[in-house]
Amino acid sequence: MIDLQINNALTPGKVRDMERIMLAMPQVEIPVKHYFSKGVYAREILIPAGTTVTGKIHKFANLNILSQGEMMVSTENGVQLVRAPFTVVSPPGTKRIAHTLTDCVWTTIHGTEKTDLDAIELEFTADSEQEYLEFCATQQIEGA
Repeated sequence: MIDLQINNALTPGKVRDMERIMLAMPQVEIPVKHYFSKGVYAREILIPAGTTVTGKIHKFANLNILSQGEMMVSTENGVQLVRAPFTVVSPPGTKRIAHTLTDCVWTTIHGTEKTDLDAIELEFTADSEQEYLEFCATQQIEGA
């Protein structure tokens, strides 16, 4: 298990370093469900208890909902214990890390008419801080 209580100060660099360590460990299957409605795409994942996960860097503000379970998760206010129901708007540039204490259901919601999953991922996420910064340099992003 990765210890998320690192002085409650998880910088993007620390999250990236922790992610590198985690990628060398055995990986857990995270089931994904995709939902579409007019102008909305929701990506729901079931994270088993005792799992530490990281997300991608999001290019835009997005809505996140923990609808089941409890976890320790990095937020803009440090690492917090959150329990369902929990909803947060992530600002642009957010990359989260979390450790589940119980089985959890986490949903990320994006506003889009697209239904091609690869195109959605390309539009809404960045694979690195450098890619995100290059994206910001070419856009007018509120809060970036």
